[in-house]
Amino acid sequence: MTAKTTKPKAATASPSTMDELLAQMKHTIKVPRKGEVVSGIITGKQRHALMIDIGAKTEGVVSEKEFESASEYITELKVGETVEAIVVATENAQGQVLLSLKKAASDARWDFFAEALEKGTELEAQAIDVNKGGLMVVVQGIRGFIPSSQFGKHLMGNFASLRGSTVMVKAIEVDRDKNRLIFSERHVSESGEIEQKEEALASVKTGEIYDGVVSGVMHFGLFVTAQVPLEKDKKGQVEGLVHISEISWEKVSHPKDYHKVGDALKVRVLGVDEKTNKLNLSIKQLSDDPWLDIDTRYEVGMSVDGTVSRTEPFGVFVNVEPGVDGLIHSSKLDGTTQLNKGDKITVNVESVDPQQRRMSLSLVLTELPVGYK
Repeated sequence: MTAKTTKPKAATASPSTMDELLAQMKHTIKVPRKGEVVSGIITGKQRHALMIDIGAKTEGVVSEKEFESASEYITELKVGETVEAIVVATENAQGQVLLSLKKAASDARWDFFAEALEKGTELEAQAIDVNKGGLMVVVQGIRGFIPSSQFGKHLMGNFASLRGSTVMVKAIEVDRDKNRLIFSERHVSESGEIEQKEEALASVKTGEIYDGVVSGVMHFGLFVTAQVPLEKDKKGQVEGLVHISEISWEKVSHPKDYHKVGDALKVRVLGVDEKTNKLNLSIKQLSDDPWLDIDTRYEVGMSVDGTVSRTEPFGVFVNVEPGVDGLIHSSKLDGTTQLNKGDKITVNVESVDPQQRRMSLSLVLTELPVGYK
């Protein structure tokens, strides 16, 4: 039996060039381009440089100015982590690909602020400048702003003293597209009150009547702090406005004629202003509109007692009951009759118009004046 001989395999030719070596290893080297976003694995951290394997013929490096601009972000990175970087130069003096982590650092910061906003995390802010609107601060290397309205009572009007110091804040608006970062100091210093207010706002019901205290008097209305019942016999305070038109069914010249700061009263909720989280309140709507059924109470020809409420060139207004003023037109007055605000008089009802909220009156006279029509 003849032994079978095995034909030796042809020797594989050794690669003579780098291209042949790579082809043999079935490996493709990335050729980065300037401005390209690349992904790589951190292979080393030095005092002023970060080494990243991006699959190119040489390692990428974050160094010098690029390292300094993202130093806070780099501090948190670890060898073996994957990061995204932008190619600044395809080759530096050492033949390395120069990379930037500015975008990654910025992305990480904005993600951090978005998470802080969602979780209500307290942050440390460095106060750097003051303007009329509030305080400029730096948090995590990014500039932000604390509006004057977002300081607690202890700092209201005195926030300029914080310049150069550190203040604890919470993010209340994070908008990367507009590069807008708004913080609040009062959300830290008055967090308990704010939480209680939010709970109270959630409990407010339109049409409900609450106890309140007048906290401010302005020409346009009354500011009232309403006491909203909460669970476990607690009460939350919510601010609201009683517009001048909602103070009384009567014509109101100025709110100060009706209430002063500290007055306790009841208010009805008309609604909630979603922009300001303040209540729209009413005092007059605690009672019915006196004009609704006025024609059932006043008949044409009947005489009623009233008080002169104001005088105008075209006639005299007479208050016959709260919220109801009738008019004695000037054509119904003779030149000898002098009426002044506060005078008590008796008048005849000549007409009543509930829809137009008008009542026409005339003086009760013992004899008709010359020229009376």
